[in-house]
Amino acid sequence: MPRQSVAVYRRRRLAVLVLLVLVLATVGGGVWLAIAQPWSAAAPADPTLDPEATTTPTPESSSATPSPEPTETPGIAACTAEDVVVTAVTDADTYPAEALPQLSISLTNRGAADCTLNVGSSTQTFTVSSGDDVWWRSTDCQSESSDMIVTLEAGSSVTSATPVVWDRTRSSTETCAEQNRPRAPGGGASYHVAVSIGGFSSETPKQIMLR
Repeated sequence: MPRQSVAVYRRRRLAVLVLLVLVLATVGGGVWLAIAQPWSAAAPADPTLDPEATTTPTPESSSATPSPEPTETPGIAACTAEDVVVTAVTDADTYPAEALPQLSISLTNRGAADCTLNVGSSTQTFTVSSGDDVWWRSTDCQSESSDMIVTLEAGSSVTSATPVVWDRTRSSTETCAEQNRPRAPGGGASYHVAVSIGGFSSETPKQIMLR
């Protein structure tokens, strides 16, 4: 067989290196998206003031900056109960028959300094109650969880970007696989949504009504 020239050999080595760089860049981008997507900058009370505030923040503009490890934010202390306000958020106040409530969490850092908080699903709990009767907990049938350390900027608010859906049934750890769990009564019945995250709980539950 004829020997390949030095020029051909060099071109092939260069093509392999370029392909390797592209693969690494793609993997790196996927990791950032997986970290950044679960939280976004919260919209202000008057949406006309900032029409783009509900979009997922970029690393340069995020008020909740993901940090895989707390040690990567030197000089920034963990959030305390005095710093963080936790609020339950729903996509509606009243739900017609068969409409499923979508539940989210809003976090506000009312402190004077940035602070870090684990906002991963491992620290989140949504609870739906009717009076003293707890109808549903998001952790009853949670199959997996993860951690996510973020830096909350002083004076900023962030909201979970992907809501948790309540299927309007009663949950328990023993009935996760059942198809016909008891359904929450509608007809104008009132329920309250409470949330906790990172060891902090919402001060006031959010009231919703099921038709």
